[in-house]
Amino acid sequence: MVARGLDHWSDIVVVVIYFVLVLAVGLWAFWRHTRGTVNSYFLAGRQMTWFPIGASIYSSNIGTEHFIGLAGSGAAAGIAMISYEWTGLPLIALAAWFFLPVYISAKVYTLPEYLGKRFGGQRIRIYMSLLSLLLYIVTKLAVSIFSGALFIQLALGWNNYASIASLLVITGLYTVLGGLTAVIYTDALQTVILTLGSFVVIGISFNKIGGYSELQEKYMEAYPSIRNENNTCGMPRDDAFHIFRDPVNSDNPWPGLLLQSSIGCLWYWCCDQVIVQRSLAARNLSHAKGGALLAGYLKMLPLVMMIFPGMISRALYPDEVGCSDPEECKKYCDNPVGCSNIAYPKLVLELLPYGVRGLLMAVMLSANMSSLTSIFNSASTIFTMDLWRRMRPRAKQRELLIVGRIFVFALCVVSILWIPLVRSSQGGQLFAYINAVQSYLGTPVGALFFLAVAWKRMTEQGAFWGIAIGHICGIIRLGLDMAYPAPGCGEEDTRPSVLANLHYTYFGALMIIITSLSIVVISLLTEAQTEEQIKHLTWKTRITTEKNKEDDDIELCTVNSAISIEKPNASSESLPAAFESSVDARPLWRRWVTEICGQSSKKDHQEDLVFDDKQTNAFLSENPKWRSTLNIIFILGMIVTGFLYGFFN
Repeated sequence: MVARGLDHWSDIVVVVIYFVLVLAVGLWAFWRHTRGTVNSYFLAGRQMTWFPIGASIYSSNIGTEHFIGLAGSGAAAGIAMISYEWTGLPLIALAAWFFLPVYISAKVYTLPEYLGKRFGGQRIRIYMSLLSLLLYIVTKLAVSIFSGALFIQLALGWNNYASIASLLVITGLYTVLGGLTAVIYTDALQTVILTLGSFVVIGISFNKIGGYSELQEKYMEAYPSIRNENNTCGMPRDDAFHIFRDPVNSDNPWPGLLLQSSIGCLWYWCCDQVIVQRSLAARNLSHAKGGALLAGYLKMLPLVMMIFPGMISRALYPDEVGCSDPEECKKYCDNPVGCSNIAYPKLVLELLPYGVRGLLMAVMLSANMSSLTSIFNSASTIFTMDLWRRMRPRAKQRELLIVGRIFVFALCVVSILWIPLVRSSQGGQLFAYINAVQSYLGTPVGALFFLAVAWKRMTEQGAFWGIAIGHICGIIRLGLDMAYPAPGCGEEDTRPSVLANLHYTYFGALMIIITSLSIVVISLLTEAQTEEQIKHLTWKTRITTEKNKEDDDIELCTVNSAISIEKPNASSESLPAAFESSVDARPLWRRWVTEICGQSSKKDHQEDLVFDDKQTNAFLSENPKWRSTLNIIFILGMIVTGFLYGFFN
């Protein structure tokens, strides 16, 4: 595939305008909103409204890998993978309706911190913190960099190192400066650009192929001209336009697909820092629910935004996108396994006029940058609040803010160092590896958090050893997958029976059962926690009328700190002019360093580390009218989701 590149002035102008616009929004958030407290930097001061929250959740989830991977999946095998997108609405709603009130009641910044409070001790909190960082670096950063590099390489012909490094510099810059506020506002902008640009591709591509009925006909006839006539390699699947497929012999058996895309993804939507952190930044519970519903409704769009364009690309260019001969695939995309990953870039380059191609480049950059910034901010929050405070329990707020910013920079460096590994990896194998890691290591986490929130009898020993047993099973399966890769089309399957006959979606469901049973059995065999120990930390104990003595002590310390800080301000008018001028006379470089670090030299808001009880209660209280309205909107969304499943059955 020969890349045309952005060789027209209109495309270049569109991309430049996009970069300027995103950077302007990020810098606006940097100057407009306070960043001098841990609460404001990591949780945006808990003042976010429903639209930016929902847009940020959606944008954090939808990355370039969706345009590359989902379009490629549609080109290769049809629409079945859309199930992972359509289960987003009930799972995001479950996070906002069930999990979030408990997280807020527990007054936590991170989800590993919640586990530490829920069970006491530190080992499970450290375990989950390290696991989260490992998954972020090895999978989420890898997939974002891989897909962004693949799009740039196949579609634009730009130098991969320079392009990805530039993306990381820009995303890292406004993430470091503005914190979660800048990330959420830029995510909202990028969601609008991403959606509008995608619908431009939809309109042009459907107009080219002649509509949905023509797509169905032409896709089923999209055979590559060079293929082995003695097997089915290179042939479209007969069930390509159906979600529910054979439960035993298909590529995505419908029972396993439904289980894995719903219960198996519980950890991602309800227990993952990247997603939940946006809801933690909400102004109140109603805004958090509204943002969840917006994100859930947007998750219905990838079928027409990504999968159908991938199928259209195969129908229009069957030799390139649908190639099955290793030599031909090597020629078209430098990957003998197959070229379905080039479906979306191919469509963009072949169909779109000048100027619009630049817009779609902005869409890809938007998706890539929003994923990276979300990972940077959430990983920084976990490292700072869970690991650094463990090593430095007396660290003041200024230190925590600086450490959080430095860690974002370190992640940028790790990301750039990861590029050579990404370039040397085969596309299909890398995606299979990433999906396997997330499935085998993430699925047990959902069972852990659900039982922690729902079941008061769960103990620390049950939680720790239950998740450890689940992960041991997942690691064993992952090792077998890597040792015995799936055979190519037309090759004999010589893998062990546990791999050949037990689909990974069924294994994911089995891991949930094993993890849950382990947690329940071990918890029942160990000493239960007292009611006082689990106050505010489970669904049944999230609201209590009494206050802990510890909370009273913290509140008293907070008041005293506030009084001690405000006293100098109260008499600031009587301060000598020489004192005020000495502050203004700081060197310019020092003032800039202070601004970048998000700190004011006048005071250190150390009390901001503790959430106020009144604010927590205000967050959890809902207007009955809005509560009913949001419930109705959720029910309507579920009806639409059910209709879509039925229509594409």
